[in-house]
Amino acid sequence: MTTPILVTGGSGTLGRHVVSRLRAAGRDVRVLSRRTRESEDGAAYVIGDLLNGEGIDAAVTGVDTIVHCAGTFKDDVKMTQTLVRAASRAGTPHIVYISVVGTDRIPVVGFGRLAFVYFRNKRDAERVIAESGLPWTTLRATQFFELFLITARGLTKLPVAPVPARFRFQPVDVDEVAARLVELALGEPAGYVADLGGPRVYRMVDLIKSYARAAHVRRLFVPVWVGGKTARTIRAGGNLVVGPLDAGHGRKTWEDFLVERVGDNVQMEREAWV
Repeated sequence: MTTPILVTGGSGTLGRHVVSRLRAAGRDVRVLSRRTRESEDGAAYVIGDLLNGEGIDAAVTGVDTIVHCAGTFKDDVKMTQTLVRAASRAGTPHIVYISVVGTDRIPVVGFGRLAFVYFRNKRDAERVIAESGLPWTTLRATQFFELFLITARGLTKLPVAPVPARFRFQPVDVDEVAARLVELALGEPAGYVADLGGPRVYRMVDLIKSYARAAHVRRLFVPVWVGGKTARTIRAGGNLVVGPLDAGHGRKTWEDFLVERVGDNVQMEREAWV
């Protein structure tokens, strides 16, 4: 029996893939959950709450690696502080953290800041881990395909769909992010590692329009200019992976994802959009 690896947020979009891949690698996995769950993947589920600290000391006892996937839009820092304090009391486990590309570049100020406060919270949580005195590794990834699927479904329910003008994104497959996290968890602490993004950069409008075509939905798309420093940084590519794509980047494209999740009527449009 190997020393278990603790996964926080193990029942979430990313965490489920991390747990599955760790189990496939032959590792014992302990999953932190706020409620009792039946194990369907061979993992051991333990009850704990990162917001109030209940059950966290027991959850981290006896583990030497923690993959920290848990988080919410506004509570990332508090949850990470709770985890770090408990981990420090238990010993010196290696904390592997998932963050988001652009936390060090996107200023969360001015108009539209509420939509991007997630970036600031992730950056603050990164600092909590880096300054904890514990061994750590942080991977910054771009947004998952699932986020844009939810966004596209929401926008195309409207008779006229507003889309931020000149916003670009580099969505990535969640399982490819999980694979990289597992690789890091099974390795030595490495601090900040290379960012991980999808293989292609898309305009926001192309992501939404391609979904609409695949779902056989016809809508009028209207460009909306978003002002402020945060939006300006997004338009300048502050949310994208810097440098050339290499073997460490994702392989699955948005088109591949749409074929799997929506249908096979997928093609990209490249007309002018300002």
